[in-house]
Amino acid sequence: MYEAYWGLTEKPFENTPDPRFFYYSQQHKEAIARMLYVVREHKGAALFTGEYGCGKTLLSRILWQELQQENRYQPVFILNPRLSGQEFIQEIVHQLGGSGESQSKIDLFHSLHKILYANHNANRHSVIIIDEAQAIKDKDTFEEIRLLLNFQLDNAFLLTIILLGQPELKFTVMSLPQFMHRMAVRFHLKAFNEAETREYIEHRLAVCGLNRPIFDEDAYKEVHVVTGGIPRRINTFCDLALLMGFGNGLTAIDRETIVKINQDLESPDFNERSLQPPINDTERSSEKIAADFDALKLNQKPTQQ
Repeated sequence: MYEAYWGLTEKPFENTPDPRFFYYSQQHKEAIARMLYVVREHKGAALFTGEYGCGKTLLSRILWQELQQENRYQPVFILNPRLSGQEFIQEIVHQLGGSGESQSKIDLFHSLHKILYANHNANRHSVIIIDEAQAIKDKDTFEEIRLLLNFQLDNAFLLTIILLGQPELKFTVMSLPQFMHRMAVRFHLKAFNEAETREYIEHRLAVCGLNRPIFDEDAYKEVHVVTGGIPRRINTFCDLALLMGFGNGLTAIDRETIVKINQDLESPDFNERSLQPPINDTERSSEKIAADFDALKLNQKPTQQ
């Protein structure tokens, strides 16, 4: 809707885990380095936590890409961890190329044992990545996951488990000492500082073909204040700012635009029409603007989890 107006090749602030938009802040570089260390050194398990919207899922996609390129690993990606212990093992066996359906738990473990040893003999390391792991509510499921680490040789694990989740995951794992002691690496992602917030915005704009500043200095500062440096919220505010700037015929996004968006999003009377900008383009009818705005649906409003 607003891409051509700003000279963009595509929308820069979609809340999707697209690795092209990954911004390598210092802490994200360290997180990736630790993930790769755990996998390449065949460590047992690692725990990565962070606030909601800080880029954990995107980190997992970057790791996935790295593992696919090196062709020495067979990764398993668990996106929906709301599974029982047995369902977890079934899903892992299935993604590793086995048949986990209609097998008893003991048969599942035998199948998994064969697959892991076959991968090892073929010089391929098995990696299990569990995203949104805080959604696992049953401690018995965590116990099943921990027991997978018993698949090991005298000097190395036959698989590596990487858990990613929101801050409460750390406390859940800490309540399971036997599992916590198996964590070779622990890392917590924090929100961006003010400088990183600006660099993040500029990076995403550059990916979409824009290398000139379209946010003024005060707008950058205000984005950091109202979003707390959380990437997902930054995306939401910047996307709406580009939309409003387009509708208002602005040449740059100013602080007042960000303040207006924040007021509307925080208002208990918020609705999709409240962010509709005044119409300055006489060549477009009000009906056309309203239809375009409705089609956007503002599907990136911040949500609470």
